Amino acid sequence: MGGTFDPIHHGHLVAASEVADAYGLSEVVFVPTGSSWQKAGQVRTDGEQRYLMAVIATANDPRFRVSRVDIDRPGDTYTVDTLEELHKQYGPDTSLIFITGADAIAGLHTWHRHDRVLELAQFVGVSRPGFSLADSGDERISVMQVPAMAISSTDIRRRVAQRRTIEYLVPAGVARFIEKQGLYLDTVDER
Repeated sequence: MGGTFDPIHHGHLVAASEVADAYGLSEVVFVPTGSSWQKAGQVRTDGEQRYLMAVIATANDPRFRVSRVDIDRPGDTYTVDTLEELHKQYGPDTSLIFITGADAIAGLHTWHRHDRVLELAQFVGVSRPGFSLADSGDERISVMQVPAMAISSTDIRRRVAQRRTIEYLVPAGVARFIEKQGLYLDTVDER
């Protein structure tokens, strides 16, 4: 499951669990984006902090693990590089399913080396209520409705900046981490 995870929230966890159940996955690897070329110039929480929040959030589910592959790689993060690295780690015969937001799937054609990306993995776009994505006709791309995806990282950052509660939107450990680190207090953005 790839994403910025700024911060990771219950919608991400529910989506990962739902896709794992639907596709019979034994493991879901959360891959926080390193330096996103698509979000260049936008203020973003440090990669190490986003990685740690993902570790905290996924600790209680034995199917979940978090990879540093994008956080540790210098330069811009491209999904093609991530998938090639994961194939090296898991073996070239491993079938990868890349879980992301349906909004990201809608822009897949703009991704760096998108044709190669589609050779390396099947894509599942999790859709939040109110966002519809027409069937692309490509068997390598599917969309799943996940009700909990109505939770958004943008709204969580806004709530923290406005000193509003984020209880039940993020795991309790992530909420404590955000508070302890003083994250998002002066962040009001539309990422």
